[in-house]
This record gives sequence, structure tokens and C-alpha cells, in this order.
Amino acid sequence: MEGTLSANQPAVSRDLLIALNAVMGRSREVVCRLSATVSAWIAVQPPEISLAARRLRIPAPRLRDALALLPRVSEVASIERARCCGLGVDIVTRLDPDYPSALFDLALPPPVLYCRGHLDSRPAMAIVGSRRSDPYGLEVAELFSSELSRQGLSIVSGLAVGIDAAAHRGALNAGGHTLAVLGCGIDIAYPRSNRRLAADLGKTGAVISEFPLGSPPKAWHFPVRNRIIAAVSIGTLVIRATPRSGSLITAGHALELGRNVFAIPGTIFDRRSIGPNCLIRDGAIPVQHPREIIESLPTSVQMQLTQSCSRDTPEPQLDEGLATVLHILPVGEAISQEDVISSSGLPLDRTLAALLELELGGWIERHPGALIVRRASSAESRWST
Repeated sequence: MEGTLSANQPAVSRDLLIALNAVMGRSREVVCRLSATVSAWIAVQPPEISLAARRLRIPAPRLRDALALLPRVSEVASIERARCCGLGVDIVTRLDPDYPSALFDLALPPPVLYCRGHLDSRPAMAIVGSRRSDPYGLEVAELFSSELSRQGLSIVSGLAVGIDAAAHRGALNAGGHTLAVLGCGIDIAYPRSNRRLAADLGKTGAVISEFPLGSPPKAWHFPVRNRIIAAVSIGTLVIRATPRSGSLITAGHALELGRNVFAIPGTIFDRRSIGPNCLIRDGAIPVQHPREIIESLPTSVQMQLTQSCSRDTPEPQLDEGLATVLHILPVGEAISQEDVISSSGLPLDRTLAALLELELGGWIERHPGALIVRRASSAESRWST
């Protein structure tokens, strides 16, 4: 975009982004446009304000406010940094190396992120759904989140009650990384029921917000923050969602960005299934097992996840029979069931039972011709059916 800031500009540009966001940040579209086109307006004189505002597609009074802010940029930015320091919050601007590069895929990337915890560079998957989910939806969210975390994905959601909270908990329980994107200021405890969860996220994952400190959780904030959830993720999984829900807005952003959208099929008698079922009707990928999501990812991402798992996850302990059968199988190569039986040294019924349990646990796959393949990641968790 013409006039976009570059990292080669003076350090004051970072202060300008912080000051603009702190003072004018509640007008999200305006502050994003101003932050992305600083060189196009920073030297505008009063007689030119109306014309420049039309060219930038922002209201003239907002451009006048931005110009009036210029003499106080350093002061405002310094105060904002001090407030964040007192809260244990970092400020990440679009000029900083740790700013998530995927956000530049957005038409209007947020100029500033307030962050508690640590941002992670590993591939991420968004898991979203209804605040008023049923026990089945909550269980699915936690199970998918746990398994995808074990496979090396970071889990992204919105810290809302219901599906969001279950997704964050699943990642934490699996020892994975999870990112919460807020629809309010990072200093606002919302929802209050998730305060402890938010604190846990800040220790081992991250909580971020583009909204200035003190911003209340207004209804229009959540569709705005959903674009970030979609952008930082390589795909979005919708588990439970009513028509016109925020989860469907997130899915829409993901589609616009060229990301995959996955959906859990649901009963036609539950209104919370209408969203996922309609997404599937319109082309979303229906999934019944986390493995289906992993297998749909680009090969380069799958290889990155496999390397991460082999590096970070210890080999799980299997009982002697299962371990014996598993070790016969070379990773990624097909071997016949007959050869497994003859090589195991175990009774026939014990070998067949071990193969079934390994298949259900996601350790092996069966292929036509009675061929069996050990999956590349031998550190997969058991998956109960």
C-alpha cells in the first residue's frame, strides 16, 4: 500500500503508532488506515485536510485529531508504555520483528498489539464456536484442541465462555501453546468467569488485544477481533455455531484470506449445528478426527509439525505387546498384516488385538491389500472412539 510504514523509518514512527492507537484506537478502521499511510498525511496543512481525508477515506475531523496529536506523540507513547509495564503487558507494533507476519494479509492490519505472555511462531489452528454449547460440543473442542496441540499446532480462540474456553483448556492440558484474542482492552477482565484461564494463558501461552487499554467489551469489538483469529491461523475449525454467530464471521474471514475452514457435523435438531452444517454445505471440510485436519495441511507444514513433535515430545510408553508390534513397522512404509503376524512372535489373537488398538490410537493406518503403515509421528496420543 502506498505510504505504508517501513522498519527503516525513525524510531519515532513506533511511538506514533502507539500514540495513535492509544488516543484514537476505538475508531478501528480510522486508526488502521492512518497507521498504514503515515507518509501520506503527516505533513498535510490545514487547508488540505478535507481533500487528504477524502483521499485516505477517513472523516476529516479524525485526520485533524491525528495531526493535532503529532506534537504529543512521544509523551503519549511514553505514558502508554509505562501503563503497560505496570500491567506486565508488552506492546508489539507492526514495525517490530515479533509482530505476526500473517496479519499483513489483512486489508487493515492492527498497528499495535497489547500482549501478555509470549507469541509463538509455530503454525496455529483456530477453534471457535458457540458460547452456549452443549456438553458434546465442549468435549469435542477440548479433545480436538488437545490432540492438535500434541501434533505441534498452537490453538487460537477468543477466550469466550463455551467452545473458546474449552479449546484453550485442551491446549493447556496437553502442554501446548494457545493464543487468546480479546474483544476488549487487555486490562479488562472479560468474561469474569475466565479470569483464571486468562492468567494461565499469560503464563504458558499469550493473550493479545488490538484495543487500547480500558476499552470495554462492546458488541462490535468481537467481529473486529475475529479477523485476527482467522488471520494468524492456517485454518479455522467451527464446532458449534448458531446462524449469524461470531464463529461464522471468523470462518468468513478465513475464507477471504484463503485459509481452510473445517466444521464438525451436528444433528439437524440442534440450532447450534446450523452454522457448521451450513458451512459444510457451502464447501467447508467436514471432520470427525483431528488427524483429518493434520492430513489436510500442506506437506511443508506437516513436516514442520512432525519435526516439532519428535523434538519436543517424549516417546509415550506402551505395554510390551503393543510396543513389540509397533516396532516391527517401519515409519511411513507399508507392510502386510501377514508379515506383522509372523514377525511379532506373539499369538495370533494378541497380535490382531494389538493392531486394532494401535489403529484406534492413531499410531498406524490400514491400506487396501491388508497393508499397514506406521504414522510418521509415533508420539500421537490415544484417541478413544
